[in-house]
Amino acid sequence: MLLPRILTALVGIPIVFACIFYGGIFFQIMFFVVILFSVMEFFSVTKKYKPMKISGVLAAIVFYLSLNAAFYVNEIIILTIFLFFFFAMARKNIENISASIAITCFGTFFITWALFHMVLIRDIPKYGMHYIIFLFVNVWLLDTGAYFMGKKFGRHKLASVISPKKTIEGAVAGVVTAILVSVAYRYLFLRDVITNNQAIIYGFVISFVGQFSDLAESLFKRDCNIKDSGKILPGHGGMLDRFDSYLFAAPIFYYIIISF
Repeated sequence: MLLPRILTALVGIPIVFACIFYGGIFFQIMFFVVILFSVMEFFSVTKKYKPMKISGVLAAIVFYLSLNAAFYVNEIIILTIFLFFFFAMARKNIENISASIAITCFGTFFITWALFHMVLIRDIPKYGMHYIIFLFVNVWLLDTGAYFMGKKFGRHKLASVISPKKTIEGAVAGVVTAILVSVAYRYLFLRDVITNNQAIIYGFVISFVGQFSDLAESLFKRDCNIKDSGKILPGHGGMLDRFDSYLFAAPIFYYIIISF
């Protein structure tokens, strides 16, 4: 299990950082792929609610392109929901149709909209590359800190029904790790851009919201009795498993940045 995880990281991390460095179309394509697989995996995870998989995935593609181009976004949302209801009304069996529509809308719009904020962060003038690396490194290292400290010192369950292995001690370690990483990154690369207090706030928010996001995805998986969202990333699970921490962290981090 450890070897596939390491090999995936050795291949994936250089690709991620290359896309971050070049930005523009390269980063947009990377997150198009991330969002596409995340939406497909979400519909697979929630299959017991019978989401409109094909319609939802196609709609997510159109929605992502409209967000990227800032082109008729609201109109596309309204038209897409209209079509979801139209297709639902055309079904011969409407058992659990409410859950089907709700799950399809959530997968199509929320996941796409939330992860699109990674593109918005990268596109922040002048310092977008540093902000997105700041976010990536924080999430990666806080997860590592939370895992090892939780495994060694964890005694109190954080959310036993949702994720039995996560502990309060591990979560606190994740917060501390993120704050230390944020201060260090600010000192090395963003000293003239953000203050030390801002770095501490950013680290705390990313760690708290990132861990919350991870639990939010686990909530769906636990409800549907599924361990991993997919198998596309050997040793790591699915694309959604790798990027679930950003579902809330990316939008909140983006709006905090532009508000300061």
